[in-house]
Amino acid sequence: MEHVAVRAVRDAGALLRERFADGSVAAERSAHDVKTDADRAAEARILDVVRPAFPDHAIYAEESGTVAAEGPYRWVIDPLDGTNNFVSGLPSFGTAIAVLDDEGPLLGVVYVPLTDDLYVARRGEGVTHDGQAVAAESAVPTTHATVGYVIGSGVKHDEREAAAARLFDALDGRTKRCLASWSPVVHWGLLARGRLEAMVAFHADEEERYVGELLAREAGAEVRREGPLFVAANGTETSESLFAAATGAVE
Repeated sequence: MEHVAVRAVRDAGALLRERFADGSVAAERSAHDVKTDADRAAEARILDVVRPAFPDHAIYAEESGTVAAEGPYRWVIDPLDGTNNFVSGLPSFGTAIAVLDDEGPLLGVVYVPLTDDLYVARRGEGVTHDGQAVAAESAVPTTHATVGYVIGSGVKHDEREAAAARLFDALDGRTKRCLASWSPVVHWGLLARGRLEAMVAFHADEEERYVGELLAREAGAEVRREGPLFVAANGTETSESLFAAATGAVE
């Protein structure tokens, strides 16, 4: 299963790297999202690898929706996380797969094509970055921390927008930098290898939530959840500080 997932994200990533370098990106924009042919083409590459290998597995792919409904495992596929960055020429985007069983996320794979970074998380087995074990460890204190902030794609377009704005301000007030992430899987990977000090998610989208939370847990991050709020940090002090700030902001 891992071999197939890795091959699939690498195949999709190669296509995204080529399309990004070419620079000719046609985008379809709406108030809630932006899509490109690259999203669909990358997803097709992933499905071409996964479906023949596991015809009895359920699959949910961001562009296609549910393309198979039954099976012992469920694949959640995000072919291009960071589409807005991709369209704007910002070099931060990735492709990701999570595989779920009855107990939740079992396998998570993220590939960042421009930097050739590959992350693999296995439930109960930790996280690797390019084949080497990594951990969410950092000596940076909360006041000097860089924190990734993730909200779901529809949050800014309904009554949750005000809470999301308060959340950002609360995190920014306790850290050196609060980074509004438009490519969450890239930043979940950086957390897993100790490059970011924390990630905070509010109503995160399914396509990146499962893989991100598995990366955080398996890398040893301190994780806390309350309803749609999820905080993962590199240590207890940072976790407690950010969780207190975050829960106070969204109540």
